Amino acid sequence: MGDEDGNGDGATAALRIYGHQEHKTKAGDSSDGVDSISFLPDVILQTILSYIPTEIAIKTSILSKRWRHVWSDTPCLSFDWIRPHGPKGDIINKILGRYTARKMISFKLNANLQDDIPYIDRWIEFAMSRNVENMSLVFGYDGDHKYHVPDSFYISNSFKQLSVKYSFIDLKLPSFPVSWTSLKILYLKSCKLSEECMDKILSGCPRNIWVPGPTQIIAPHIHYLSLTNSQLPCTLVDVSSLKEARMEICFCALEDLEADFLQTMVLRMLEKLQHVDKLTFGENFLTVCFLVFQGRYGHYYFTNVTPV
Repeated sequence: MGDEDGNGDGATAALRIYGHQEHKTKAGDSSDGVDSISFLPDVILQTILSYIPTEIAIKTSILSKRWRHVWSDTPCLSFDWIRPHGPKGDIINKILGRYTARKMISFKLNANLQDDIPYIDRWIEFAMSRNVENMSLVFGYDGDHKYHVPDSFYISNSFKQLSVKYSFIDLKLPSFPVSWTSLKILYLKSCKLSEECMDKILSGCPRNIWVPGPTQIIAPHIHYLSLTNSQLPCTLVDVSSLKEARMEICFCALEDLEADFLQTMVLRMLEKLQHVDKLTFGENFLTVCFLVFQGRYGHYYFTNVTPV
């Protein structure tokens, strides 16, 4: 049974050794053919089952009485709806009816919007009732159906990571303010968003840097920063814990902008990035860097920079 980090063989071997020792403690001795993994504590078995789709994890319940209810307390649920043999809506409802964990770490749903739309609200709200931390929603779209997440989706103090792929459907926000007070990572793909919607989303996150005028980044605890800068002035105020950064300037033609403005902004950024272990510069940002250092210092050699 592999894991997402590619360490499946080592992890499995370690689990077998642990299970073998546990079996010796309980049974006195072990022999060939003993199911040593079944002697692992429930919390370890549930962690293992979290790495596979939920409908497959449930099949382990037929192995023995020991496994019958193990899956129902796993911290992660994953439903792949678009696969040809994915579970149907009524089956997912039954699964959630038997789920007993009070705290959910991860909930992943890959849903085809042409079927069972009324159920999706129920599934999302179920995960939120268990204070889910990582929510991943992928909505397929066939052109005839539209779906909007329930208004309650936009109020959560448990979300830490949120990923939504919406197949170019408008992400309809409620009339009240968005409140994702614990959110650390937000990933939106193929979502149609107006500037007003984006303002509303970011205003409900712990740090809001989506404001008109000059932008200041005050993030003393982040370790990784990927910044694609617009024409607005941008200042790195405090990135003292930063270990890795990717910097780019999103301009099609640098000659259309004031050189002094760009060079001053980039030079100030570089001063704040001196302690960073790894810097990756986009083509436009790197061009401005060379202009800065050729003009002020002559030839300059970067030792920790990767151009992209």
